[in-house]
Amino acid sequence: MQKRPEEKPRIMAPEPALRIIMRGLREIMSDKADGQSRLDRIVHQIAGVMVAEVCSIYLKRRDGSLELYASEGLKPEAVHKTRLNRNEGLVGRCAEQALPINEPDASSHPAFSYRPETGEEAYHSMLAVPVMRSSKVVGVLVIQNHTRREYPEEDVEVLQSTAMVVAELLASGGVAGSEADIELQRAGSAVIKAQKLADGIALGHAVLHEPRIVVTNLLAEDSTVELARLEAALSRLRRGIDDMLSNERLSAAGEHHDVLEAYRMFAHDRGWEHRLRGAVHDGLTADAAVERVQNATRAKMLRQIDPYWAERLRDLDDLSDRLLRILAGRADQHGHLENLPDDTILIARTMGPAELLDYDRTKLRGLVVEDGSTQSHVAIVAKALGIAAIGQAHRIVEHVSDGEAVIVDSEAGVVHLRPTSDVIAAFQDKVRFRAKRQERFHSLRNLPSVTRDGKRVSLMLNAGMLVDIPHLEESGAEGIGLFRTELQFMLAERLPRLNRQIQAYKSVIEQAKGHRVIFRTLDVGGDKVLPYLHRMPEENPAMGWRAIRMSLDQPALFRTQIRALLRAHCGRPLSLMVPMLTAASEMDDIRELIDKEMEHARRHAHPLPASMSIGAMLEVPSLLFELDKVMEKTDFISIGSNDLLQFLFATDRTSGQVARRYDVLSHAPLRALISVFEAGRRNNVPVTVCGEMAGTPIEAMALVGLGCSSLSMAASSIGPVKAMVRSLPAGVLARELPGWIEDDSVDVRAALTQFATDHDVEI
Repeated sequence: MQKRPEEKPRIMAPEPALRIIMRGLREIMSDKADGQSRLDRIVHQIAGVMVAEVCSIYLKRRDGSLELYASEGLKPEAVHKTRLNRNEGLVGRCAEQALPINEPDASSHPAFSYRPETGEEAYHSMLAVPVMRSSKVVGVLVIQNHTRREYPEEDVEVLQSTAMVVAELLASGGVAGSEADIELQRAGSAVIKAQKLADGIALGHAVLHEPRIVVTNLLAEDSTVELARLEAALSRLRRGIDDMLSNERLSAAGEHHDVLEAYRMFAHDRGWEHRLRGAVHDGLTADAAVERVQNATRAKMLRQIDPYWAERLRDLDDLSDRLLRILAGRADQHGHLENLPDDTILIARTMGPAELLDYDRTKLRGLVVEDGSTQSHVAIVAKALGIAAIGQAHRIVEHVSDGEAVIVDSEAGVVHLRPTSDVIAAFQDKVRFRAKRQERFHSLRNLPSVTRDGKRVSLMLNAGMLVDIPHLEESGAEGIGLFRTELQFMLAERLPRLNRQIQAYKSVIEQAKGHRVIFRTLDVGGDKVLPYLHRMPEENPAMGWRAIRMSLDQPALFRTQIRALLRAHCGRPLSLMVPMLTAASEMDDIRELIDKEMEHARRHAHPLPASMSIGAMLEVPSLLFELDKVMEKTDFISIGSNDLLQFLFATDRTSGQVARRYDVLSHAPLRALISVFEAGRRNNVPVTVCGEMAGTPIEAMALVGLGCSSLSMAASSIGPVKAMVRSLPAGVLARELPGWIEDDSVDVRAALTQFATDHDVEI
């Protein structure tokens, strides 16, 4: 009988550190001990499982400083005594950047902050991860060791997952005592400084543009159930993205299509799926697994300097948010657009003009975005809607939740979150004062826009939708100096047909009731994208294939619009303006296309306009060097100050970091404007200004002083600018202003402000 070989004893794989920590944390969180005791147990357990000689928890105070709240390994007397100022030391840097810090020799790092009471200088290696709840840093979790080493990626992920559970413990309110001043929740009021985009004051309640899912259930009761939830959600996510890509409206949508392809790439990425499953196996719920992998991947991507990874990070965040909404049963957000409160303050990280128009304008009171500038198109649309708008509100999405009270004060450039009753009462008084001021502006609407010394200044309206036309009568504007025809195209699901365009332009003309309307031909490109129009991605879309360039390359699109405008104006005068003219010769090409449409109308016996004037927008600096030649070919010139100044200063007008860097009332742009007004007088060609510069009283005052007699602006600016005009001694200013512009030592804005004070000009 053959002897059976002895069975070797099975060697069990060591249990993953995260699973051990999660099991221990579940026990600690179910304990009835006080919060401090639970924190002490947490740092003790983490230090033991991760073989760390030090484990510490720092909590963020409302003033931004960090307090050492619990530690295993540092000197006990340092707890609650050691505090780091905002961004101080490696711990402060971790909190400020919301990124892990992994240093093999922390004490030698230039940012290391030496605190003798802690005794931490003896420990070289440091791994610090932010403790975050709802994307908001509330503390920092740190481990340290004597030996110099960089912690492996597995340790980083374990500590990040642990930090999520610590954040949930903090949010439960079971840590801070009655005397603590730790920033654990959003209960208190706050003020965020920002930049005015559109004038106004608004009191209302927050509505997040893209509501964030807050993950509160972190520890899995049954990993099998959570894996099934994850698989079902991933399957639904992939089906949804595939459906979007097969949708006819989006299948050839240029930049949109690229984004969706990136979504699909991530959604089908096996590595991403493997990391999600691994997080669930470690004891997290499916929701917490998505958040953990998102945070870990974000930390890696943010270390990359290639802008490609910044775009991929945006894709990852959007994809993760979609997956979280599916897991939370909130995949369909259409109700969020429909069931708005009557006093909606819209809060967004970023927003385009078409997105803003998705919302019910009758319920919008204010807009707050984390990016944006005064010359961004969303700011222009906000002005047209008459809502208060604020930009550059740093990280506001992290500090506010749906339904919370918000006050937008664009005059002061601040946003008040969760204001007290006293603050609300003060702003209600301020709103009443503004209403009285608006009544004064309203009383001016039927009075002529004439300066104190008799110079007439025509005040026109910027518009882009049929619902803007009633503002003509309400504001007392003399006509529409800029009608943006592209908004009709941006809001349509497909390219508007000829008859639809004709009807749209007829409606504008009829509602204008005889007032002049200057129609700007299609100006798309840049940040105004038509989803149904295929175009190649561009690195610099603001200076790329847009406006007249697109019209000349796709003449059928331009000729269809001209044909519609000609028919809509049968028997009426037509004023037409082409955007983004770069060379005088382009005007010949444009006139040739218009002439072909005129000939087509005659051949088919269609009625023609009673008259036609063709103008050009001066937005590209190259035209400044052939002004006489351009004016020979045009009936009028309209200065688009937004783009002209953007290109003069080489600054992206949508970037808050640089948009405020240069003053439109500085010497260089004013000298450029002088040359335009002089060329207009020399060639007997009317020159108007239709950019944002025209709608600010002090800047409009400078334009009048330079000889401008026609301004076009948002409806809300007509009253303030008319009040300025009627109080202005234009002749006196015209004599003094050129000297200020010639003298480089003069601060022109300050000189204009002083002039207004000395001569009682209402600005």
